[in-house]
Amino acid sequence: MSPATPAPETGGAALELLVHGVGGATPQSMLDDPRTVRVTGDGTAAVYRRTEDLDAEQHPERHAARPVPEAYCWSNLTSGDGTRALWLLLLPFMVANLAHWMRPPAQGRPGLVRLYGVLVRLVALTLTVLLTAAACEVALDLTAWQCAGTAACSDAYSWLGFLAAESGGWWSAPGRRLALAALVPTALVGLLWYLSNRTWSAYEAQRPPTGYDAPVSEPKADAQAAPQADTETADQEETGPASPTPAELRPALGRPGFWYGRRLVARLRGAHTAAGFLTVAAALVTVTARHDTGARAAVGLALQAALVALGAVVLWVVCRRGRSERRLDLRVERALVCWLPGSALALLVLAAVHAGWSRPGWVSSGTLPGDAAFGALTLAQGGLVVALGVVALLLQRPHRDPRTALRGLGGPAVAMLACALAGVMSGGVAQRVADWLDGPGAGQGTRIGPPVLLSWQASVIPVLLLLLLAPAALLAVRTVLDARRLRPAVEADYGAAGEPDPVRTGQIAAGRARAALTDSAPVLVGVVSGATLLLGAASVAGAWASGNVPGRAFDGAHPAIASAASAAQALGSWMIGLGFLLFVTWGRRAYRDASARRTIGILWDVGTFWPRAAHPFAPPCYAERAVPDLTWRMSSWTRGTGGRLVISGHSQGSVLAAAAVWQLPPATRGRVALLTYGSPLERLYGRWFPAYFGPEALRSLHRTVHCWSNLHRATDPIGGPVRVPAEADRPAVDADVLLDPVAYGRTREHPLPEPILGHSDYQADPAFALWRSALLDQLLPALPRQRAPNDGGPQGPQDRQDRQDRQGSSGRSSG
Repeated sequence: MSPATPAPETGGAALELLVHGVGGATPQSMLDDPRTVRVTGDGTAAVYRRTEDLDAEQHPERHAARPVPEAYCWSNLTSGDGTRALWLLLLPFMVANLAHWMRPPAQGRPGLVRLYGVLVRLVALTLTVLLTAAACEVALDLTAWQCAGTAACSDAYSWLGFLAAESGGWWSAPGRRLALAALVPTALVGLLWYLSNRTWSAYEAQRPPTGYDAPVSEPKADAQAAPQADTETADQEETGPASPTPAELRPALGRPGFWYGRRLVARLRGAHTAAGFLTVAAALVTVTARHDTGARAAVGLALQAALVALGAVVLWVVCRRGRSERRLDLRVERALVCWLPGSALALLVLAAVHAGWSRPGWVSSGTLPGDAAFGALTLAQGGLVVALGVVALLLQRPHRDPRTALRGLGGPAVAMLACALAGVMSGGVAQRVADWLDGPGAGQGTRIGPPVLLSWQASVIPVLLLLLLAPAALLAVRTVLDARRLRPAVEADYGAAGEPDPVRTGQIAAGRARAALTDSAPVLVGVVSGATLLLGAASVAGAWASGNVPGRAFDGAHPAIASAASAAQALGSWMIGLGFLLFVTWGRRAYRDASARRTIGILWDVGTFWPRAAHPFAPPCYAERAVPDLTWRMSSWTRGTGGRLVISGHSQGSVLAAAAVWQLPPATRGRVALLTYGSPLERLYGRWFPAYFGPEALRSLHRTVHCWSNLHRATDPIGGPVRVPAEADRPAVDADVLLDPVAYGRTREHPLPEPILGHSDYQADPAFALWRSALLDQLLPALPRQRAPNDGGPQGPQDRQDRQDRQGSSGRSSG
């Protein structure tokens, strides 16, 4: 399949909207011109154009010979200032949020879809509780209880002197020490609330355009709003007042409210903030309950009852409502969003006052009862992940696609990884702080240590790494064998059979073999998730059965077993602490180093594409700003000039481009062509997010856009074919595989050796311009301007009629 080579000369004005990929790019490099001007947008995300093309809208006839290039730069949405590096500490929340979007496709099974969403949101809630419990462990148990209650430790740290039990001061009472230390986890929860609220204002609050079939749900009082259950829907055509016309299928990413998660994020933020405050209050109430008598006991029981009641409300809020995508929902339940965390904070204040009540004869000894809390959290997470796996299998059963990652179990596997990451970070903080505080008293018979369960969980990390050695070795061997097997194919592709260069052939073959490793990622994720689930259950059983750390639990066993347990405990403790230190060090380096900050930004470009549907404290979804930006820009150009448009997306930019095209009205899509290159639409998103980018969704995109071509290389580890076959009068989307490098050896056209580009510089390939010209040739000629440009999208009945008339005059259906 070869593209048409002539550049379009008679089609009228055309726009090429360039969207960069992961890591970002400057407008100067995207437009290949140092003289660029921002035509719309702000310092966070904007559209740029060459200076010489500024008058394209006023004089489209001057630009009929070539497309006007524009660059949409969105890198500052994910990797702007240095404070974004702190998002690295929110990695478990981001991974849990990804699990929500990895469910298998479901036709006509809304009950299972809702259950899947509820289970993921509950997993996310346990992560918030776990993070807060880890902060309580560090501040309340290790610092205020153990260290301040031990003479050797409190004497070594002068800043703990006023809390020391031997000082006899007012703050030396155990309950008052704990109440004061509770400020640390409380401040952490408040910081998470602040960050979520701040990013909510910048991302989720960006209202998308209201389209031809997107009725707006206006704000109403909570009492007047009709009661509605979880609004997550299965992947089927919606019916009712908000449904599109029968001629057009509206996939999930094209629903009016998909990129506007304001209401759900506000609800979840209130619930998770309240859960954090209630966790701190529960830590105080649980400790003091053992030493309460008389009136204090009655107050303690009342506080416990209030904790249970508010906890039930939090669970109800999390389970009651999911995403509302059928319409643009502008409502925010302000009473619930403000009342719930406010009530939890008030209860926490009462618990702190109650803890400060004088209790004669109460002294701190041993550790706080943290093993039970961490054990219950671990079991709850494991049970939720197993239930999530069962639901995923039920959803996957009618639609078994061999390309789907882990046979539909990608969501449960990733949810398990989120729990493991949270456990590593929580245990790492506790272990490092315990080692730091234990240093001065280590030789005096005292020991400052975290709960036993955290030591068991740390001990299984070396075992997990050993289990990973086998698949890693197999993948390495397979890559070497594939590189050897691909040598004849490389020489055949370049016609180098007469004079092959073994070194050059080996480099190209090795590049292709390494790029294929991406397709093996599901195997590693499955192994890690399954092993983590089993080892986590074993660690809980070992901690509860022995009541001691692994190194002492096997005293009296065979010397080899005892030595292995001691070694695993020591090595795991060191590794879990090192893992947390790497997180902190990397974040600090990224704060100071722009190049490191760019690297971390690449992680968020991939991980934060999806809206915050499960965890409100996850890094914000940049697509909720980028997709409406692109939708508005394409609509404003086509309606303002009547001209043609090619949206050209590289890597992650191709995913944004596809999502924006889905949001366009039919008349606009009829004038838009889609060019993707280095695209992970099928290789990553189609396999891991089958409900939204699976085969049916991509075929629907092929039918709904006027024309679409996809360029890819065999050496690209990220991009690949989208595997959309030809249909009726529409050709297949995938172009022939581009050769990389473009020349095998030195030629007259390429006197110097050409590099292996892999995922970058697709526009440098001569085939790129040919395919872009071919797409422009397929678009219809420019229409005369029928009206002045307004807000970029039709709003009223007359707009809808105008759009239908223009769609009918195009001679083809855009559905």
